[in-house]
Amino acid sequence: MLINCHSYYSLRYGTLSIEQLIDQAKELGYEQLVMSDINNSTAIMDFVKYCNKQKINPIAGIEFRKENELLYIAVARNNDGFGQLNSFLTECNLQKEELPKRAPLLNNVIFIYDYAQIHLLSNLRVNEFIGIKYFEITSLYKIPKKFREKLLALHPITHSGGNSYDLHQRLRAIDNNYLLSQINTSNRAHYSERMPSPKQIRDLFAAAPYLINNTELLMSDCSIKFDFESTKNKKHFTKSKEEDRILLRKLAYQGMNFRYNRYDKIAKERVNKELEIIHQMNFSAYFLITWDIIKYSMSKGYYHVGRGSGANSVVAYCLKITDVDPIELDLYFERFINPKRSSPPDFDIDYSWLERDDVQQYIFDKYGKEHTALLGTISTFKGKSIYRELGKVYGLPKEEIDDLIKHPQALRNRTEINMEIHKFAIMMTDFPNLRSIHAGGIIVSEEPLTNYTALDLPPKGFPTTQWDMYVAEDIGYEKLDILSQRGIGHINDTVKLVAQNKGEFVDFHNVEKFKTDKGVRNLLKSGETLGCFYIESPAMRGLIQKLHCDNYLTLVAASSIIRPGVARSGMMREFIKRYNNPQSFKYIHPIMEEQLKETFGVMVYQEDVLKICHHFAGLDLAESDVLRRAMSGKTRSKEELNRIVGKFHSNCKSRNYSDAITNEVWRQIESFAGYSFSKAHSASYAVESYQSLYLKTYYPLEFITAVINNFGGFYSTWVYFNEAKRLGAKVMLPNINHSLYLTNIENDRIYIGFIHLRSLDRNIAKRIVEERAKNGAFLGLAHFISRVIIGIETLLILIRSGAFEDINDNKAALMWEAYSLLKHTKRSEEIQKQLFPYRNRKFKLPQLSNDEKVNAYDEIELIGFPITSSYFDLLETSYRGEVLAKAFKNNIGKTIRIIGQLVTIKYVKTVRKDYMHFATFVDVEGDLFDTVHFPESVKAFPFRGDGMYLLLGKIVVDADSKDNNYASIEIEKMAKMGLVANPMAN
Repeated sequence: MLINCHSYYSLRYGTLSIEQLIDQAKELGYEQLVMSDINNSTAIMDFVKYCNKQKINPIAGIEFRKENELLYIAVARNNDGFGQLNSFLTECNLQKEELPKRAPLLNNVIFIYDYAQIHLLSNLRVNEFIGIKYFEITSLYKIPKKFREKLLALHPITHSGGNSYDLHQRLRAIDNNYLLSQINTSNRAHYSERMPSPKQIRDLFAAAPYLINNTELLMSDCSIKFDFESTKNKKHFTKSKEEDRILLRKLAYQGMNFRYNRYDKIAKERVNKELEIIHQMNFSAYFLITWDIIKYSMSKGYYHVGRGSGANSVVAYCLKITDVDPIELDLYFERFINPKRSSPPDFDIDYSWLERDDVQQYIFDKYGKEHTALLGTISTFKGKSIYRELGKVYGLPKEEIDDLIKHPQALRNRTEINMEIHKFAIMMTDFPNLRSIHAGGIIVSEEPLTNYTALDLPPKGFPTTQWDMYVAEDIGYEKLDILSQRGIGHINDTVKLVAQNKGEFVDFHNVEKFKTDKGVRNLLKSGETLGCFYIESPAMRGLIQKLHCDNYLTLVAASSIIRPGVARSGMMREFIKRYNNPQSFKYIHPIMEEQLKETFGVMVYQEDVLKICHHFAGLDLAESDVLRRAMSGKTRSKEELNRIVGKFHSNCKSRNYSDAITNEVWRQIESFAGYSFSKAHSASYAVESYQSLYLKTYYPLEFITAVINNFGGFYSTWVYFNEAKRLGAKVMLPNINHSLYLTNIENDRIYIGFIHLRSLDRNIAKRIVEERAKNGAFLGLAHFISRVIIGIETLLILIRSGAFEDINDNKAALMWEAYSLLKHTKRSEEIQKQLFPYRNRKFKLPQLSNDEKVNAYDEIELIGFPITSSYFDLLETSYRGEVLAKAFKNNIGKTIRIIGQLVTIKYVKTVRKDYMHFATFVDVEGDLFDTVHFPESVKAFPFRGDGMYLLLGKIVVDADSKDNNYASIEIEKMAKMGLVANPMAN
C-alpha cells in the first residue's frame, strides 16, 4: 500500500534512515514496500538488502521533482524497470536536460501523478495512474466511475512525526536557503506523511476502498532482486576466462625475466602460486585491465606509482603495475589475496595531477560510458557546518553563529533558539547531505551500470555512480583507484627542468641505484628533506633524524609509524626506543617475537595486524582482514565486527593468555589497524621519497623549482623559495625578459613566475610570455607597452614587483615614465593604437632613488613575502639570537634566546584536554628549527598569527634518539616582534 517512501537519501527532505524506514514497516506488519527517493536511486541496494533480511518484499522507485514541484512517482515492476528508470535519469543528468513534465515511455515502469495532474486522467497510458491522498477523496465525486481503475491510494512517507517533522522543515529551509519562517506547504511535506499501520491506512481510505485495492493489485506485480555474492566487474579482458589466463601468464613471465631473471626459483614459485589463485578467483581480467591502463600511461610517458594491497603481488610487480619488490620486502601475500577473500585486491595508481584526467579518459573511451563510472561518495552533515546551516535558518547573524560554534557552553549561548539548534544538530549529524565524487575510484562493469544505479555528471565531467564505495563493494564491484598527487608532478617536472637547464637525462626509475647512493643516504639521514615527497613535514623530518634513517627498509617503517593513531598510542616512541636500543626491551609474548622480530615487536604495518590476529588470537585470515578493514572504516557491518572482536577475546582466553597481555595486544591492534599503512603502501611511498631525494641531492635547484611549480606541498610557498636560497640559488623577482607564467630556472638563477603576482591578470601574464617568445626581448618601457596591451594599474604592478629591473632598476623613475606615457589613455584598445608609433623617448626625470624597505613592502604586498631582503631585515631590533639552528646539537641543555620566523604550527590536544603546540621556525640564516610549547606556555604565551617571534627556551633532544641527532627547543616564553613601518604608508 505504501508506494512513495522517502529515506534520508531524499537529500534535505527525508528524515528516516533505511533501517528506520524498514523497521517501522516490519513492526507495523507491512509485507512489501516501495522506496522512491527524490531524483536518485542511491539507497536502493541497501534498501533491498535490508528488506531481504526483514522478510519484506522490496520494490524500487524514484520520485521525480523539478525543485519543489512533484512531476511523477516511478515504480519499477522488476529489475528491467529499475534499469530503465536509471537510464532515463542518467540521460537527463549527463545531457543536463530538465526532467520532462510528462513521464517517458518505459514499459516496465509504473508512473503515478499526484492529484494536481488530474486533467491527464482521460489521456493516461496503460502504465500511468493518478495518486489520491486521503484528504483528497472528497473530490472524487467529480470523476466518472470508468476512470476508477486509474486511481491509486497515495500516502507518502517522509518523517515519523514530532521532532522528526520539525527536522524535516529545517532541512527544507537549508535546501531552499530560506529562513524557517519562509517554509510553507509549497516546499515541505504534509504532517501526515508518517507511517500508519495497514489498518490505519485502510481507515483513512475507507470512503474509497477501491483505491487501496488498485494499489495492492499493482504492487503484487512488482519486485526486485539483486545478487550480492558474484563479482560485477568486467569478466574478461580478452574473449574468455581461459584466454585471460594465458595472456596474464605470458605477461607475468615476460615481466619476471625483466624484474628478476628466468632462473630465479623463488620468483618463479611465487609467480606460479599467485597466477593459480588469481585464475581460481576470477581476478585475471582485473589484473589485465590494470596492466592495460599502465601500458597506455607508460606509452604516453606518464610516471605512475602503484600502491594498495595489490602491491603485495609479485605478478603486479612483474606487470609494472607497481615498483615494489614483494620478495625483497617479504610482503605478506595473504594481505593481498587469499582464497577466503571474496573481493579482488585493490590497486591505487597515482599519477601527476596534470596527467590523471587523460588516463581516466582512456579508461572511459576503452570500456564505454555505459560500463564505466567514477565512484560517488556521500558527504554528510557534520560538526560546525551543521551549526552554520541551522544558524542561518534561524536568521542568526554570522557573528553569533561563530560565537556559538566557538563557545557552545557559554552562558550567553544557552538561549532558547541556540538550544533548539543544538537539539536538531544532534538529530541530523551524519545525515546524507550531498552526493560527490570519490577521490579516484573507477569501476568497470560487465553489465550496464544503470542496472544498479543512476549516474550523475559532476563538474569533473565523468559519469559518477550515485552510491559510494561501500555499496559498490556490497554489490560485488571492486574499484580501481586512479589518483593524483603533486609529488609525482614535481618528480616529472624536475626531470624536464634538468634536461632544459643542464642537458642531462635522468632515469628516475633506477630506484635500486638511489637506495645505495651515498649522497642520497646522507641527505636522508640529515633530515634535509624539505620538498621531498611524504618526508618533508616537521614530524617526519624529526622521526628520520631520531632513527638515523639512512636506508630503504627503515624509511618504509617510518612511513607507517608516523601515522596519527600509532603516534597517539605511544608505539611510535616505543619503536624509536627499541630501534635505537634493541637490547633494552622484552617481547610481550613469544608469538610477538616470532611474527614481529623485524620491527622489534611493534606492529608497524597492516600486515602485522593480520599476523597477530591470526597467529596470536587464532582468527582465520579472512576474519583478520575483516577486522583490519573495519578498523580502517572500510566496512559498515557492525554485527560482523562485534562478532570477530568477541572471538578475538574468547580465543585469547581459551589460550590462557593473561588479561593484561590480551588487553595490551588489543590496544596496539586498535591503535594501528585504523591508521597504519600496508607494508606495500609504505614501500611505494618510500620509493617515491627516494626518487625525490636523489633529485634533490644532485639537481637541487631544478628540484626546488619543480616543487614550487607543483604547489600543494606541506609548507607555504615562501618556505620553498627560502629553501631555494639555502640550496644556492639566486632567487630573482618576476622579470619581463626572463620569467614564464610558472617559475623557471636559468643556470643558478630562479625567476619567480608571473603566477605569483597576486593582482596580475593571468591573460596579461601569458601575453607577455607569448609576445617575448615571438618577437624577442623587451628593450625598454615604451617598447614593452607598444607590444603588450596593458593598463596603467597593471603596468604599475609589474614595475613595483621589480619586473623591469633589467631595463631600469629605479622603480620610482619607471613609474614616473609610465605615467608620462599613459596619462591620457584609459582603455587598453586606446593604449594599443596610440603606443605602436612610440619610440624609446628620453624623459627628463627628477632625482629619484630606491628604498630597500619600500621594495620589501612592495614584494610582500604583491608576492606575499620579501625576495630582495627578508623579514629579519625589517625587524626593529638588530638582535638575531645567541645560538642559531646549526649549533643546537652543540648546546644541548642550554637555555637560549633566538628570533625565528613562524613556518607552521601543529595543534595537539592532551589527555587532560589542554592544547600543546609543535611549531617550526626559520632562523636568520634560513635554517629550520622546531619548538615544543607545553600547555602552560601556550596559555601564558600564545601565538599571535604569522610573523617574527623572540623565543626563550631550552635546547633538548629526544631521550630515545642516538647521538643528539635531533634537537628542538622547549619554549618557556615567547613574544611577537615588531617590524619597521613601511616608508610609503600614510
